[in-house]
Amino acid sequence: MKDINSLFMPKSVAVIGASNKPGKVGNMVMKNLRECRFNGNIYPINPKEEVIEGLRVFHSILDVPEDIDLVIISVPSGAVNESARQCAQKHVKTIIVLTAGFKEVGGEGAVLEKQLVEICQENNINLLGPNCLGVLDTHYPLNASFSQLMPDKGNIAFISQSGAMMVAILDWSKTEGIGFSKVISIGNMSDLSEIDLIKYLSEDDKTSVILCYLEGVTNGKEFMDVIKYASKKKPIIILKSGSSQAGAKAASSHTGALAGSDSAFDAAFGQTGVVRASTMQDLFDYGFAFSKCKLPKGKNVGVITNAGGGGVISADSIEKFGLNLAQLSDETKRILKETLPAESNTQNPVDVLGDASPERYRQALEIVSKDSNVDSLIVITCPTAAADPIGIGKEILKVKDIEKPIIVVNMGGVSFESINFELRENGLPTYVFPETAVKAMSYMTKYSEFKNSNNISCLENIENINYDKVKEIINNVYADGRKALLGSEAYAVVSAYGINAAPIILTHSDEEGANVAKDIGFPVVLKIASDKILHKTDIGGVRVNINNWDDAKWVYNEILDSAKRAYPDVVPNGIEVQKMLPAGQEIIVGMIRDSRFGPMIAFGMGGIYVNLIKDVCFKVAKNITDEDIEKQIKNTKAYTLLNGYRGSKPCNIEAVKDIIKRISKLTLDFEEIAELDINPIIAYENEAIAIDVKITLK
Repeated sequence: MKDINSLFMPKSVAVIGASNKPGKVGNMVMKNLRECRFNGNIYPINPKEEVIEGLRVFHSILDVPEDIDLVIISVPSGAVNESARQCAQKHVKTIIVLTAGFKEVGGEGAVLEKQLVEICQENNINLLGPNCLGVLDTHYPLNASFSQLMPDKGNIAFISQSGAMMVAILDWSKTEGIGFSKVISIGNMSDLSEIDLIKYLSEDDKTSVILCYLEGVTNGKEFMDVIKYASKKKPIIILKSGSSQAGAKAASSHTGALAGSDSAFDAAFGQTGVVRASTMQDLFDYGFAFSKCKLPKGKNVGVITNAGGGGVISADSIEKFGLNLAQLSDETKRILKETLPAESNTQNPVDVLGDASPERYRQALEIVSKDSNVDSLIVITCPTAAADPIGIGKEILKVKDIEKPIIVVNMGGVSFESINFELRENGLPTYVFPETAVKAMSYMTKYSEFKNSNNISCLENIENINYDKVKEIINNVYADGRKALLGSEAYAVVSAYGINAAPIILTHSDEEGANVAKDIGFPVVLKIASDKILHKTDIGGVRVNINNWDDAKWVYNEILDSAKRAYPDVVPNGIEVQKMLPAGQEIIVGMIRDSRFGPMIAFGMGGIYVNLIKDVCFKVAKNITDEDIEKQIKNTKAYTLLNGYRGSKPCNIEAVKDIIKRISKLTLDFEEIAELDINPIIAYENEAIAIDVKITLK
């Protein structure tokens, strides 16, 4: 891990480009350093000034007598690299380049940034930026930025790839009572990246939850390793922008067509414990709950409300977001009946009625919280004429130290303004609507499940693998000038990795084809063999249910004639013969190689429905676990069919899992494989057999 303590806890700071002119970045940075009560020495650097913000100015950083930990650079882009060289002479540990005009503008700016990175790397200098807003640490304290606001102290760290988004959030946080431990603008990420910062923050005792606004990641595979490690320590919530399907590239395989531009991020985040936010509001709604609440130990939610509507909405949301409305024990319901008015509802949600006093709220909360069937609690208050919002909030605070998370929903505005701040200051998150509270609780529950899982890759020690055989086949295909494997070659590849597949034999004459069909045993399937013909069924290149020698010979020539009519310039490699298998449940397992995260494994409903229904779930092959594969299968409608639907017998799901595992291993071992489809795989009661295998190389 990079040593970036000097970024957050420097003993001395210099500002190259410090200024006396109000409105200039160099002036704002100086004011911020002074006003945040930074305890170290501050050195303004400007060749034309003598005093700035009451401090002696040095004309060059080389004139400063003391060692300097952190340098903030705010000079025109053409002068930045010379400033960096002087920092190298001064043995500075970290620099923050606020200046824009680098690779984000292209051309000469990109060249300057490349040179800047080289200077820093050659001299072991950490570089944040360029084109960033800077860094704020509320606990040290340090405001090494040109933000107009210093946030309140808190335990949320916020990393933003957008400086404008960062300042907007800092301004908004003041009205919401949200505090931060650290706020970092990462700009162009030319050196220090989101990976370095998340790794550092995962060890920071002032930070309990990490929030990120990202437009991309610097290194997908390293990102997954770091995030998975960091997520085990504390929750990470990421808003990843640029998720539209417009960026999805066209692909020849079924798997490629199903993989949207954002599927890889969904899969990578899900497998590493990241909570993915859809909006900025979500990012901070979830982050706020994580920063205040204990983690739930299960999915069962208890709800206490003084309004029936709030209870109904919360119950609907609990089901929608994958939680359970807790079933209260008979003992709990008995005590509630003895304590609450007769008109109260003692089922969950517990309705304490519109005239509920603060004491009645507290009593109900205490009783429900003691029920072992309840893992978490949501307390809803509507500002009825008889309600005492402040009194209710203060009574809730008396119960806040129970070992179960509590989220408060105060359904109003002005009536709850003061008590909301008091609740938040004392460790209880508050929201206006039940849906927001339930959604936040659902993500805390999912994260708790991740944190308690083993997350051990299931790809170690897989038996019955012949790496050399696959390497030989791939080399031969390249030598033949092809990228697409023939069906018989693809069958040989998956078979070499222990996948149960129906044999495919390539034949070169009608008589040979008929004899092979007879040896395999009728009925058989005949398929045109050519890497130039992608959609074989569309041109009559696949014929099924061939039941005798004569038909096999006749169909062989029929297929060749159909292919010649459709592709007169293509000379097929022959005809492939395969055993016709009985009907079963058809599924697909495939792979598309993502440029950031590597192989993405698809699972879903197969056969002719694959592109129509698009019932598919993706996972990243890297470090995939048994739990990931289990969730992948269960996240599709195909899972219901595999389990036995409307009287059909259950299929062997373990055999399907084994195929997913082996395809993951195969595509990680061979980066030459660009895309892979097995569609269909036919799942039966006792086994699963791969039928049609397509493999395309880079």
